[in-house]
Amino acid sequence: MTHHKTGTREEWLAARRELLDAEKELTRRSDELARRRQELPWVRIDKEYRFHTDEGEASLADLFQGRSQLLVYHLMFGPEYTAACRSCSAIADGFSGSVVHLENHDVTLSAVSRAPLEKLQAYKQRMGWSFPWASSFGSDFNADFAASLTEEQLRSGAVEHNFRPLDVRQLLEAGKEGRLAEFAADHGVDWATFTREQAGMSAFVLEDGVVYHTYSAYSRGIDALWGMYQWLDRAPLGRNETGIWWRRHDEYDG
Repeated sequence: MTHHKTGTREEWLAARRELLDAEKELTRRSDELARRRQELPWVRIDKEYRFHTDEGEASLADLFQGRSQLLVYHLMFGPEYTAACRSCSAIADGFSGSVVHLENHDVTLSAVSRAPLEKLQAYKQRMGWSFPWASSFGSDFNADFAASLTEEQLRSGAVEHNFRPLDVRQLLEAGKEGRLAEFAADHGVDWATFTREQAGMSAFVLEDGVVYHTYSAYSRGIDALWGMYQWLDRAPLGRNETGIWWRRHDEYDG
């Protein structure tokens, strides 16, 4: 027996039309936010970053692959991890189908992680992914774009995350045992090592041979990149979560 409110088709239509007005307002607001993202000032990048890719060593400009725009997903896979972040893996499952469309719209989508290339290649094969994925092993790239924390930062607790100060000491304390410790162990590391990596995305543009940083987002700012959540938000019971329920796609029973 359902405990949810029920009604007639006419009552549903009336409520749905009222909701439609709110959805349209949200869409207009989202369009306005997209415009404001594109109006952010571009920041020239003069620092030299080196990456390891399937095609060999590459610069940041090389990651554009001849296009003028580059979208980077900071996929949490630290050098010590035995597997990429379970959450990032769920997000990245949706990348391969989008790549060809983005490439034909002058945009390259690439993941970047700190783990050595060999680890990325093995995991990529396991997951059946086809999108570009570069290793920044030995580079400051992840730290410079707030996608990894140094051991010094963890010890000091002086960290900025999502453009605001974060008391990382509380975060570290929370993961010493329980669900968070178990979640870190799923990646072959302890919680402190796990938290050195941070998920996010960054956007870049290449103009007249110069690379500029244009945008970055973290935390709930990348929520829309989780394809499964966009579907769940439209499902009858919504996200219906009580904890970390998702798995890597080859780890579900059956």
